[in-house]
Amino acid sequence: MAEAADTRWVLLPVGQQASGAWVDSVLHDRLRESPVPGLDFVDDTRVRARVEVFRGADAEAQAAAAFDRRGWTDGLPIVVPTVYRVQEMLLHAKLNANEALGEIDPLRGIATAEKVAVNAVMAGCRPEYFPVVLAIVRALVDPSFNLRGVQTTDENVAPLAIVSGPVAGRIGLNGGIGALGPGWRANATIGRAVRLVMTNIGGGWPGVVSLAGIGQPGRYTLCLGEREIAPWPTLAAESGASPESSIVTVLRAESVVNVTGGIDELASAMSSATSAFSMLNGGHVAVIVAPHTARRLVEAGWSKADVARYLHEHGRMPVETWRRMWIRNEIGASRGLPAWVTSADAAGAPIPVVESPANIIVFVAGGDAPIAQQVYFPTWGFPACRVVVPVEGEDRK
Repeated sequence: MAEAADTRWVLLPVGQQASGAWVDSVLHDRLRESPVPGLDFVDDTRVRARVEVFRGADAEAQAAAAFDRRGWTDGLPIVVPTVYRVQEMLLHAKLNANEALGEIDPLRGIATAEKVAVNAVMAGCRPEYFPVVLAIVRALVDPSFNLRGVQTTDENVAPLAIVSGPVAGRIGLNGGIGALGPGWRANATIGRAVRLVMTNIGGGWPGVVSLAGIGQPGRYTLCLGEREIAPWPTLAAESGASPESSIVTVLRAESVVNVTGGIDELASAMSSATSAFSMLNGGHVAVIVAPHTARRLVEAGWSKADVARYLHEHGRMPVETWRRMWIRNEIGASRGLPAWVTSADAAGAPIPVVESPANIIVFVAGGDAPIAQQVYFPTWGFPACRVVVPVEGEDRK
C-alpha cells in the first residue's frame, strides 16, 4: 500500500543582495572559477523564490535533503523552515517580515527579519529565543565588528555572544556549569542560528569565502549567559541598562582557552602565543572568572576593575619570547605594530597583550566547583570591538 503524500511549504534561507542577485549564485560562480576539493554543492538555479513547495511521501525529509545538497546547512541536521514555523518565530520579534537589519558581509546579503527567522528555525531555536538572535545579528552588522574580516580571514575567529540580564533566565540560556558545552538548547541553537545567517545570508562558505585554516568548535556556536556575583556589576549594568532590561555583548574570539586555577593562571595564559593576534591588531579580549574564584576575590575586596588591572599588569609576554614570534618578525615587520607593543619591545620590557585594562572584558560564568575553570578569549582583528545591543521585542508573558 502506497504511503500518503504530504506537502510542505518551505521558506528559503539564502539572502539576496541589493542588486537582486542571490548569494548562493555568487558563491557557485566563484566555485566554478576556483573549485574547492570536497565542496560539491548543487547549484539548483530553478530555486529562486521566497517559498519552495515539497510534495511526496516524506516532504519534510525531501526538504532537509535538498537544503543539505545546496550548501544551506552547517553539516548538521536542520529543522525544516516551514511557513508556519517561521511565522511563529516572527511573532516573538514584533517585526515586519521584510524589515531589514542590515547587510551581512562579505557578500552583503540583506538580513530581513524573515530571512533571519528562517535560519533560526533551521538551527532549532524556540521562538522565544528569537529576540536574542536578532540582537546578535544587529551587532554583526555594526561596522566596528568588521564582519567582512571575520568571514574572510584565514584565522579561526568566531563571534562570542554574552547575554546579560533577565532574558537569559527566561529562555533557559545557561551561564552556569557546562555553559560552553553540550546540553543547553538555547546556548547551542542561538549561536548556531547566527552562524547560519553568516553562511546563508553573508555567503561564508568554507574554502570559497571563509578561509579559516582549521576552524574551531566555536564557529558552530559560541553563546552563553552571564552569572551575577554581587557586588560586581553585570555587563548589562556596566552598559547602563536598567535592571529589567537585557543586552548582548558581542566580541571577536580567536579561540577558547580553558584555564584551571585562579587569576594568576589566567595571566599566564594571556602571556602566551594565544595572544599574538591581540598584540598585532589590538582590540578587546574577554575572560570568564569562575564563580568560586569571583567570590574569593570579592571577599578579598577586589572589584572587576581590579581584576582587569591585575591581568593587564601580569598577563604580559616576556620580551625574549615576543622577539622570536612569527607574528612580530613576519607580519609586524612589514605591517607595523601597535605603539604600546613597540615601546615595550624597545625598552626590553614584558609586552602587554592589550593596550589597557579597559580592553579586558571580565564577566562571571561556569560552575561552582572549587577546582575553578576560568576561560580566556583572545581576540583577532580590528578595530577594537565591544558591540553592545539591547534585546528588544521579547514576549514577557
